[in-house]
This record gives sequence, C-alpha cells and structure tokens, in this order.
Amino acid sequence: MTQKKETDNLIKVPEQIPRTSGVLSRKLGTTMLRILGWRISGEFPQYSKFVAAVAPHTSNWDFFVAISVKLSLGIEIKFLGKHSIFVGPIGWLLKKMGGIPVERSHAHGMVAQISEVFSHSDALILGIAPEGTRKKTPKWKTGFLHIAKSAKVPVVPMALDYSKKEFVIMPAQHIHGDIEQELQRFCKLFDKAMAKYPQQVSGD
Repeated sequence: MTQKKETDNLIKVPEQIPRTSGVLSRKLGTTMLRILGWRISGEFPQYSKFVAAVAPHTSNWDFFVAISVKLSLGIEIKFLGKHSIFVGPIGWLLKKMGGIPVERSHAHGMVAQISEVFSHSDALILGIAPEGTRKKTPKWKTGFLHIAKSAKVPVVPMALDYSKKEFVIMPAQHIHGDIEQELQRFCKLFDKAMAKYPQQVSGD
C-alpha cells in the first residue's frame, strides 16, 4: 500500500508557475488549512506571469487563509510595498518574503514601475487585494487592472469564500477595454455572500 502524500488533496500547480522550495513551509500551510477547515478549488492558468487579485477582503482572517494557501502550494507570490520601508535588515527580509519596492507618489508612475518588473521577469505572480482595505469603500481601486493591462498579463481572480470555506481560483481574465468597464465586469465575479463580513464588501 502506497503512502498518501500531503499534496494529494491540493490542486495541481503548472510547472511554469514560480515555486518555492521549502518542504517545511508547505507542510505548515497544509496543516494551517486543515486546522482552519478550508480547502482549495479551481485550477491555475497555464501562464507564468499574472496578477492574482484576491477578494473580497473584509477581515484580518483573509491574510491567514491566503498565506496558508500560498505555503501549502509552495507558490512564490510577490507583493508591493512602499520603497521607503525597504531599508536595512527589514528591507532585506521584505524582499526575501517577496516584496517589491515601489514609489507610490504617482499612481501611473507605479504602474510603469511594475510593468517594467514584469517585462524583466520570466515568471512572476503579483498578489493584490483590489479593495485596498478591509473597510467598506464606495468602489474598488483600479490599480491592479492598470498594471495587468500595461504589463500585458492576465488577472486571475481568487475568491475567499467563507460561506463554503473555499479558496477559489477562477479562470484568467484578460484586460483589454475601458478600465472602469473592466472593473464592473470583474466585481461581478465575486458574490458579497463570500465575504466573512458581507456588509463590509466595497462597491455598490
């Protein structure tokens, strides 16, 4: 009788997706998901570069679920950070964790910076919470769409579905048209009932 691997219950990750090599971190992530009672559904696209847009974001628990998924699958995901905090030992640690320093004083300047990072990378997943905050706001931010369109990479929606305790990976979305129209289309992919606190979901 063959021994069952811990990864048997996880979805398949295409080989072009950037990976980490930590066996212990994968075991930790799998254990965290088991304790939290969450599972992963859907499948990754056959792309080596994309923006991972994770929503809805209404609770601090979202971070723990998302990081558990990342660790369990052994996926390398980058995130954005203000350039001024990337100094000394803390800056080194942030970069080791996947941080990308950016100058945020001008939104479109930031988009150009990230597009440049994508163009010089063979494989890159950039994780972004489109709402920008767990508090309710009138609308989602459009930065993730501008980045994807400028860098010519797809957006992969990833839902935190508390109603089913599922982290759902949806099909890749290519951003070609008007950003405001694309945002409306994108928001419709997420049901407010998925959120831990549906009343705090941003947007109309």
